[in-house]
Amino acid sequence: MKKSLLLLFLCQFLAVSAVAVDGNEMLQKVDRNLNPESYEMYRKLINIEPDGSKKEFIMYSVKKGKDKIASVFLSPASEKGRGTLRVGENMWLYIPNVGKPIRITSLQSITGGVFNNSDIMRVDYSAEYNCEKAEPSDNEYILYLKAKTKSVAYDRVKMWVDYNKLLPFKIECFASSGMLIKTLYFNKIKDFGGGIVRPAVIETDSPLYKGYRSVIIFAKVEKKDLPDEVFTLNYMSKIESLR
Repeated sequence: MKKSLLLLFLCQFLAVSAVAVDGNEMLQKVDRNLNPESYEMYRKLINIEPDGSKKEFIMYSVKKGKDKIASVFLSPASEKGRGTLRVGENMWLYIPNVGKPIRITSLQSITGGVFNNSDIMRVDYSAEYNCEKAEPSDNEYILYLKAKTKSVAYDRVKMWVDYNKLLPFKIECFASSGMLIKTLYFNKIKDFGGGIVRPAVIETDSPLYKGYRSVIIFAKVEKKDLPDEVFTLNYMSKIESLR
């Protein structure tokens, strides 16, 4: 009996150690399951106020590699034609009939609501964070992520990952003080075709914005080869031509 218990403990210890060692590798797999290497997508972003009123935005976006994403607003009419670009930690907003693109920051929000620019222009988590620890728990892993630089929107992230799908279903985002900034919920796993199976809805709330919620709904997520030229300031006015 003692030998059996010892063997069981040893197996559990080795399993936990293996997970901890492979935390960053697991995070990279989560990134690829969430997003193909190069793809296009449509998103509806909905901001919901405490009184139930809503404001909706529709965006067309393209992403390539770990840290390049560009988008254009299709609606509402007041936002149509506006574009965003993120390359690494650098972000810009393009406004038609305004000279050159404007630099923006990760903690600002081009749409208002609970999602900030970092959430809307999401690059791979592994591009921004290192996994310091990975804990197995029932049918999930809990990844503890630490920002690689101080310019990242969240200093620490706690990510719950489905054991079988290797997709996140909840993420808590923290400031360097340890304060919880927001929680993201990944819902409605959908087969988009072409081997892309991922959450179709991300919802968020925040103790800093009590009563407010924001939702992103994904549609037509498809692999697409994209030249590097697309992710340049000169191309921001032409993103919609990729549709």
